[in-house]
Amino acid sequence: MAQDLKVRYADKDLEEFRALIEEKIEKAQKHLELLKSSYMNDGNNGTDDTSPTFKAFEEGSETMSKEANTQLAIRQEKFIRDLKNALLRIENKTYGICRVTGKLINKERLKLVPHATLSIEAKNMQK
Repeated sequence: MAQDLKVRYADKDLEEFRALIEEKIEKAQKHLELLKSSYMNDGNNGTDDTSPTFKAFEEGSETMSKEANTQLAIRQEKFIRDLKNALLRIENKTYGICRVTGKLINKERLKLVPHATLSIEAKNMQK
């Protein structure tokens, strides 16, 4: 009979994780806004009066940094999406349960990677 009970984190623990995740989402969204504003910026750094060689270098550098910022923004958006999905798992009371083994993911791992869906055991099995 006891085997029918599903192993999960207590509501108190889930609320702690919710607070941690909401804080991370807030920070991630601020970081995303910074990234977006930096790559949407026109990038005119006042190089109009400098030598043509320097201007070409500056434009090349600007293109590279826009690409890098775009990649960082994409990663940040994915991170925010993963964190929001973690909040849904908290609502469903399935947060912290490894999607492969069905066991609880270690609390310390969840504190470091709050959007984790795999235990270390399951992650090592993937290698």
